[in-house]
Amino acid sequence: MTGINEVAGLAGVSTATVSRALSGNGHVSATTRERVLRAAEELGYVVSSNASGLATGRTKNVGVVIPFLNKWFFSSVVEGAESALLSHGYDLTLYNLGGGGDERRSVFEHFLLRKRVDAVIAISLELTPSEVTRLLDLDKPIVGVGGPLPGVHTLSIDDVEVARLATEHLLSLGHRDIAHIGGNRDFELDFHLPTNRRVGYEAALESVGISVDPDLFQAADFSIRGGYEAAKQLLGNPRKRPTAVFAASDEMAIGTILAARDMGLRVPEDISVIGIDDHELSDFFGLSTVAQFPALQGRQAVEILMDQLHPTRPSSSAVNTPLRFELIVRSSTARPGRSRH
Repeated sequence: MTGINEVAGLAGVSTATVSRALSGNGHVSATTRERVLRAAEELGYVVSSNASGLATGRTKNVGVVIPFLNKWFFSSVVEGAESALLSHGYDLTLYNLGGGGDERRSVFEHFLLRKRVDAVIAISLELTPSEVTRLLDLDKPIVGVGGPLPGVHTLSIDDVEVARLATEHLLSLGHRDIAHIGGNRDFELDFHLPTNRRVGYEAALESVGISVDPDLFQAADFSIRGGYEAAKQLLGNPRKRPTAVFAASDEMAIGTILAARDMGLRVPEDISVIGIDDHELSDFFGLSTVAQFPALQGRQAVEILMDQLHPTRPSSSAVNTPLRFELIVRSSTARPGRSRH
């Protein structure tokens, strides 16, 4: 069986350099790393994860915990995290907590410990103090994505400002009767995302002297179908039909566009629509949106973890890192009553 000495001999480096190049621990130039990788591939040498874990105390595995797997946003964050972890030589173990409280307890009290992960990324989950303490007591670095967590380095987006930006875009076009499709207590998510986006929408209206009309709000479950049903309710009364709809997610905004078309309304001539996310289907539907770059969020979370796992790397002392967002204007928004030919 080929050993590390043979790889070192073929690559013309020391065994310590081979170990650093293949493990990702320590500095190795790109040229040397490539030479070591070619030598290892030529000789068929594979690093033993068990031996490496025993020697370093690391498993090269990161646990990623998410509330839903079947939602585009969450899967996009995971995709970004996975690509970054692979580039650093780490594996990913995914835990989907869609099953409820008992499943969540099992993950934090048993699975994350039994699987021997080096660190944890929590995506859009408000960890309880006991969950955070349990992980920190085991010397497990944690990064949260989605909102602030006491004692944890987090990445969070300002949902109030994101919603305000989307609503202000509609206001700048001259819309005054702007409806909102979002969440209520029945559809509340961790970090109060639906509530915060509704707060941003209402704040934008009130800042220009427009009173919030409760009849121009419909709750939905952040799905295309939910947005479709909510839009049918909002657009069904021609005597009080809004000229624009701000949906708290792109999936609900896409549902709104489909409902408008089924009702014989033109987008944007009869109704303007804007969402949040920059979903993979947004460009196809010509949807104006506020992009929040979920794959980038996953990659950023991994880089923070690497700083914690490898203290020799330059590290940021920030407890919370704001996430960027950007207004993207497409064809679903226009001035009220404006025809496009």
